Amino acid sequence: MKRITFGYSTSMSREEVLVMWDESLTEYNFGPHHPMHPLRLDLTAKLSQDFGLFDASNIHIQSVPQVDEEALARLHTQEFIDAVKAAGTSSSISEEDQQTYGVGTEDVPRFDQIHEASGRLFQASIEAAKAITSGRYNRAVNFCGGMHHAMPGKAAGFCVYNDCAAAIQEFLDAGYERVVYLDLDAHHGDGTEHFFWDDPRVLTISLHENGRFLFPGTGYASEIGGMKAAASAVNIALPPRTSDADWLRALDGVVPQVIREFKPQAIVSQHGCDGHNLDPLTHLRLSVDAMRRAAEWVRDLAEEHADGKWLAVGGGGYAIIDVVPRAWTNLVAIAGGIELKPATEMPDRWRDYVYSLTGRDAPKRMTDGSDAAFSTWERGYDPESDLDRTVMSTRKNIFPFYGLDAYYD
Repeated sequence: MKRITFGYSTSMSREEVLVMWDESLTEYNFGPHHPMHPLRLDLTAKLSQDFGLFDASNIHIQSVPQVDEEALARLHTQEFIDAVKAAGTSSSISEEDQQTYGVGTEDVPRFDQIHEASGRLFQASIEAAKAITSGRYNRAVNFCGGMHHAMPGKAAGFCVYNDCAAAIQEFLDAGYERVVYLDLDAHHGDGTEHFFWDDPRVLTISLHENGRFLFPGTGYASEIGGMKAAASAVNIALPPRTSDADWLRALDGVVPQVIREFKPQAIVSQHGCDGHNLDPLTHLRLSVDAMRRAAEWVRDLAEEHADGKWLAVGGGGYAIIDVVPRAWTNLVAIAGGIELKPATEMPDRWRDYVYSLTGRDAPKRMTDGSDAAFSTWERGYDPESDLDRTVMSTRKNIFPFYGLDAYYD
């Protein structure tokens, strides 16, 4: 079977794409001083609009209905859901409930109608998955989603309900037998991994900063899934200050090989952009150019191995002017097979809008000036490299389960 080498595909398929968006999704709002400010979603949508993506003939925008309470209860405990609902109507949350359910904390402050707002993010990814399972679309995007830290009975890491898990479950409920979840956020996708820890139908792959240095403190190479699903969890824990070349090399060293052997019927990818060198919460050193190449690669992996079925969600990202809108507008364009060249200038109207809201100058182009070049894994393993030792640790823990040689495949 032909191996896709990351970044070298020329595919520009103009698939019909569903994008979940309406302004109600910005009601997921922890307040003006919280890192996850809804302005990042608004600016992404405005930039996509100003580039004409939302008007493209093959990109279809769908508003989001209220959450399906039955679908929510299939993944999250009723006690937790009730606690979230209560937090949305009362500012008085006991310390015990904060510790038990994770709502009302510094990371996940309560706000009015928190259940309804969180539910819409959750439902948006379900609707995106349904669009694919129904056969109406092969590709769908919910850049407002990606709440990968939420657990069955607890909110965590700015995440209340886990829409990533909801999308995966929708595929499983529709009869899919093999689903890949690929998490590119700087933080370990611990919640989504937890939901499917013992389910061999779901392969979760997370590329993130090492948990010794960053929340949630998990995601080591030795964490490979439960007793019923060995090697269903793949974790690549990167050293702090990992740059484009090493990040892309790590992806190239693990992801295509495992996905090829797993033979997924759909890929769900999480595109948190908090690994950017301007992000205030992490220690990675990535560019939007590397993120663009990664998104192109996920699209091509879906084409090669999953009959084109690809659902992409957002995630973390706290440089809300300089990074998030560019990263996720690129994601929408890539899903739609529409070329936005890196040197493309930002629309004047968008830059004026940013300045009018924030008093800050916005980026001038869609690039950070990086060529996102890297040395492919096929060129050999360097035992003196921290990055290569990290990748090799993952390969040694995972590859034998797939009949792969950690050193040569």
